[in-house]
Amino acid sequence: MDHPLTHDKAPTGDAGRTLWPVGLDALAYGGDYNPEQWPEEVWHEDVRLMREAGVTMVSVGIFSWALLETERGVYDFAWLDRLLDLLHEHGIRADLGTPTVVPPAWFYREHPDALPVTREGVRYEFGSRGAICHSSPAYHEASAAITEQLGLRYGSHPAVALWHVHNEYGVPVSACYCETSAAHFRRWLGDRYTTLKELNEAWGTTFWGQSYSRWDDVRPPRTTPTAGNPGQQLDWARFTSDALLANFVRERDILHRLSPGIPVTTNFMTALSQCESIDYWAWGREVDLVSNDHYLVAEGERNHINLAMSADITRSVAGGRPWLLLEHSTGAVNWQPRNLVKQPGEMARNSLAHVARGSDGAMFFQWRASRYGAEKFHSAMLPHAGTDSRIWREVVELGGSLGSLGDVRGSRVVADAALLWDWQSWWAQKLEWRPSVELDARDQADRWYAAAYDRHLTLDFAHPEDDLSGHPLVLVPALYLTTEAASRNLRRYVEGGGTLAVSYFSGIVDQYDAVHPGPHPGALREVLGLTVEEFAPLRQHQTVRLSGPAGEPTGDAWAEFVVPRGAETRWTYADGPAAGRPAVTRNSLGDGTAWYVSTRLDASGLDAVLALACADAGLPARDLPRDVEVVERVGATGRYLFAVNHTGADARIPLPGGGTELLTGSPVGGHLDIPAGTTRVVRR
Repeated sequence: MDHPLTHDKAPTGDAGRTLWPVGLDALAYGGDYNPEQWPEEVWHEDVRLMREAGVTMVSVGIFSWALLETERGVYDFAWLDRLLDLLHEHGIRADLGTPTVVPPAWFYREHPDALPVTREGVRYEFGSRGAICHSSPAYHEASAAITEQLGLRYGSHPAVALWHVHNEYGVPVSACYCETSAAHFRRWLGDRYTTLKELNEAWGTTFWGQSYSRWDDVRPPRTTPTAGNPGQQLDWARFTSDALLANFVRERDILHRLSPGIPVTTNFMTALSQCESIDYWAWGREVDLVSNDHYLVAEGERNHINLAMSADITRSVAGGRPWLLLEHSTGAVNWQPRNLVKQPGEMARNSLAHVARGSDGAMFFQWRASRYGAEKFHSAMLPHAGTDSRIWREVVELGGSLGSLGDVRGSRVVADAALLWDWQSWWAQKLEWRPSVELDARDQADRWYAAAYDRHLTLDFAHPEDDLSGHPLVLVPALYLTTEAASRNLRRYVEGGGTLAVSYFSGIVDQYDAVHPGPHPGALREVLGLTVEEFAPLRQHQTVRLSGPAGEPTGDAWAEFVVPRGAETRWTYADGPAAGRPAVTRNSLGDGTAWYVSTRLDASGLDAVLALACADAGLPARDLPRDVEVVERVGATGRYLFAVNHTGADARIPLPGGGTELLTGSPVGGHLDIPAGTTRVVRR
């Protein structure tokens, strides 16, 4: 197999990185393709049907290590040669995987110690996927070797548009607690702290007599009789994310060397419902193209909000650049408690909602439904029912729709406000012995995001130390861990004219999970203009009433003894342990304002607070139907308004200036009609 380098030029970005699959001049459409599961004659039927469906790219080779390297150093690439040639012949681009998520049986025969060990000391066995100790030198060597062979053989193959390293780092296993990982952890700590004195101070080891005098005494946070050291556990979470990232970077650098000009990605799982163990802010800087997998929580109420939230997080991790939805499902998945079918039109709505929020394509797991294995009941573009099926007809229709949206590629989403999120703060807040089991950062993020969604605000996500000056409103639903740099950043933002809205139990600890000196909320006292004298968690199912300028909302789970230190009280606790004390405050600082909410408000109460914060920020209310999602993308080829109707009723929204609806080709006047359960895209 000898091919000239025939890749077309793709967009480049920072440091000359290629940011888009090479040779793909349309939105990406396709899915994970596992032809090794099928007789070769089926491949020809597959590519014919891919063309019929409008498929532009497929992901291949992700789980094929055992077939490509049958024993150590014994390679068989013949079948993959034929497959890539077939895809190229039919004009289908390849997202070529490094299969390092599934080391073969021979690898574990030689290196049984590369199987990961749980916190309880149980070593996993071969027979699933992702059973990897990411600190294993044997795994490092073997994964680099197969990546090198793939890069050498296919680095200039004309079908290859994108490299896909590993698969879904962080699930199902992220941390390994074996002795190899323990030694790696100590090296990581040595780089971070230099001396044991620094480590002891950072971890507060004088508490409960945990001080270390030798590095060899430092272990992973394995199972202990009661709560473990929180500083140790937080650093372990950071180490785990970094260890996985180092393995990605190793493979990425090999591919950059052997396949220059072809971008390298790995599929994230940014939804807070899917993966907790990866600091995606750090990872987003290392991939050439941010890609993401998203699966609906099938039984979730209004689960399209979780989809929108994941898409906004992914776009933000990409620095606002377009990204790629690399996996979602055409219908039911097979690994949730009840795998509900998607209703007619829902697959297209899901796909186009991702595109609305910045994805330059919609890809699926998987192309053809598997006959065997753990995911044989997972939906596919080509289901077990074949082409005479609702799913197939919708797949073909969606391919046509995406084909008509090619001009959208490269445009960027217009956001109204920002929501702060920090994975490291989430890790810290999840540790043991917090003041209440109800202190759930993810739950708070979900609630505040949903409140903004219902006000038809498009949100960027931002790290607490990011430049926030471009956002008139910044929401902070959960920032338990707040660094001094973040504290200064938020104060600077408000003094410069920004509007900040902060929820309870934020600003409490520093990067070591040590309480900031003085009254709570330590790092945010000055910007909020208040102190918290005492936390007042509520009993299960207990509620408190608030009195203030907009009705009498209720709160639950949490209350506080808030003492204004310059802030004005807007709502007061009418009952409960903090009765008569401030519940919601507003502080003027410099040219801006900072709101504080000290309880978990019901939806109407949170909406009332956000309405006032939006007014401070100069963001007008939008008279749009509930669950009709309206998002705009702007690029060199124009402005594109996406309207996704998640309801069972027809909807109409104002559209000053009109435009052309791209899915139907129809002109649009001063308003846009969106039939029930459909999407419309208008070039303004």
